[in-house]
Amino acid sequence: MVKDGFWESPEAKEIMRERARIIDLLESWKNLEQEFEDTKVLFELALDEEDEHTLREVEARLDELFKKVEEEEIKLFLSGKHDTSNAIVTIHAGAGGTEAQDWVEMLLRMYLRWAEKHNYRTKIIDILAGEEAGIKSVTFTVEGPYAYGHLKAESGIHRLVRISPFDASGRRHTSFASVSVIPEIEDDIQIEIRPEDLKIETMRASGHGGQHVNKTESAVRITHLPTGIVVQCQNERSQHRNKATALKILKARLYELERRKKEEEKQKLYGEKKEIAWGSQIRSYVLHPYRLIKDHRTGVEIGNVEAVLDGALDEFIRAYHLKKARGELKEPSVEEKAA
Repeated sequence: MVKDGFWESPEAKEIMRERARIIDLLESWKNLEQEFEDTKVLFELALDEEDEHTLREVEARLDELFKKVEEEEIKLFLSGKHDTSNAIVTIHAGAGGTEAQDWVEMLLRMYLRWAEKHNYRTKIIDILAGEEAGIKSVTFTVEGPYAYGHLKAESGIHRLVRISPFDASGRRHTSFASVSVIPEIEDDIQIEIRPEDLKIETMRASGHGGQHVNKTESAVRITHLPTGIVVQCQNERSQHRNKATALKILKARLYELERRKKEEEKQKLYGEKKEIAWGSQIRSYVLHPYRLIKDHRTGVEIGNVEAVLDGALDEFIRAYHLKKARGELKEPSVEEKAA
């Protein structure tokens, strides 16, 4: 940083961002160490005075401290270029009609509850309701430190098995939904978007009706003609704001497209082959004939399906990042894909 011309160099902002990340990590571990020492002193005091009430307080503090240590441990693995960024999450219904659309709504609630537990801010950017029930597709942002780093573990196909509430015969149904997570790209990253490559349309916002549906053409849909990427935003009441938000999401998706192209080129060079197919689920949520949620990449299984669907995803996310850091992640087996 003391070198001549450092602050004018293109790497300066990235270096300062990484420096801030490391300082934040060090400060967090320093605070955890102090909490541990304070708890240790309290424990020794409780033993000397044979105070059961204080011992219970120590136990509660240790449980809380353990959770904080786990959270900070995961951050050590989140050193990717955009891991500290906000996240843009899109959920699409797969085959299954109303069943799959109801599944999208369940997943949306699950992620919003997870974000709430972590004090992240969320905003629904675009939502397309199902004809009878549920949601066909939804895009929302999750804002806060490491939002993308954590949620990138959720990208993939999610499979639900249950007795359908929409089937009068009470038969078991299997539904699929795809979850896509990309980072919100900083303004200083250059992604060329030429005006002549864009098709911009305006329309009235769609929804379930009521005061939140605009009566004017404030919703904006942007099609990037060279790639066919379509982005729609209807959250804001102003057409100008919806257009700005849609362009921001388009920029992030174009960046992600380029990143994937480079990754595919690397895989070809190293002879790696990865199957990307509908049905290659990363996680199964079975509500009938038994109740179990299993992550096929890590092998983590949780029987408390209500807690998971209410946002308790940390065990899955933690296992994913630990396995990835150790190079132990595996693709679903043929049996799992066919299940």
